[in-house]
Amino acid sequence: MWIVVGLGNPGKKYERTRHNVGQDAVAEFARRRGASLKEGRDKSLVTEVSIGEQKVVLGIPLTFMNESGQAVRGLVKRHNMKPDEFATRLVIVHDELDLPPGTVRVKEGGGLAGHNGLRSITSHLSTQDYLRVRIGVGKPPTAEMGADHVLRKVPPAERQLLDDAESRAADAIESLIVNGVAATMNAFN
Repeated sequence: MWIVVGLGNPGKKYERTRHNVGQDAVAEFARRRGASLKEGRDKSLVTEVSIGEQKVVLGIPLTFMNESGQAVRGLVKRHNMKPDEFATRLVIVHDELDLPPGTVRVKEGGGLAGHNGLRSITSHLSTQDYLRVRIGVGKPPTAEMGADHVLRKVPPAERQLLDDAESRAADAIESLIVNGVAATMNAFN
């Protein structure tokens, strides 16, 4: 079984912002599989799909980004995912300031790069060893503008780049499940 979680902030105010590209990619993956995300008991929108023999739980936290760990912890507990499975079967899809807009990369574990959603997940799971699908949103002009950069609406030209990246991130999710980590990293990195 796999658990795939797309990070973002809830509410209309944050829809289609850079910070929500992770949840948008997971929603796209669910749409492709003909599944609808519905509110679950673990502070998340959830659905389950199958890819071949693999059961895949998809989640989008209903918490704000900096509390994403609450929802992820609830999902892994509800679905009896053991800590030794996080590094190979838990996928977090998120925005990444350190990548140019529209870039998609797959990563095994690693640092937090100042990402509050990853910090919360790492705190709640007591590990940073989980898979990541990173969607580049680019750096703001200054570090002080980081929050404004990820939370405001995106200009139309960049929005198309991010829409394409969300689609490629959905491809990367499927590749992780079907082809494994090494093959997916070779294909997307």
